[in-house]
Amino acid sequence: MFGQTKIGGVIMPNVVKVGSEYLKINGGGIREKMFMDMYIGVLYLREKSSSASTIINADEPMAIKMRIVSSMVTKDNMEEAIRTGFNNSTGNKTTPIKDKIDLLITSCFKEEIAIGDIFDLIYIPGTGTSFNKNNVSIVSIAGLDFKKALFGIWLCETPADENLKTKMLGL
Repeated sequence: MFGQTKIGGVIMPNVVKVGSEYLKINGGGIREKMFMDMYIGVLYLREKSSSASTIINADEPMAIKMRIVSSMVTKDNMEEAIRTGFNNSTGNKTTPIKDKIDLLITSCFKEEIAIGDIFDLIYIPGTGTSFNKNNVSIVSIAGLDFKKALFGIWLCETPADENLKTKMLGL
């Protein structure tokens, strides 16, 4: 109905439904580490944007879809990467959202991660950021502050992967 995009040999949807609206693919790419593909990451927005700061600060529906493509992605590796990402995103100022970060990690990464697992990070203004694994709702965390730091993991000045950031921004 809405089409699909192939990224690294993996088919990803061009549109996702968030609440009552449909968000369009802004861009997507591959998270690489040590020359190995870890996961596909795709950013969905109302309207296309190549401005990382605008996206991070926007109080509007958006989503990131991650599809795991490597057995090297484990719950322990993901926890470490998420904690590092929050530190980078906030300039090492995670104290105000520490409890929210801990809730995310204890809720979303208590079970092992397998190739093909899909994580959806969905922000809805006034509700917060919900996390789904393989279409099963895991937790919802309130606050625009948390959303800004979370999306900053991929879009801040020191992102998880510079090439993935560029691709998510559609550049």
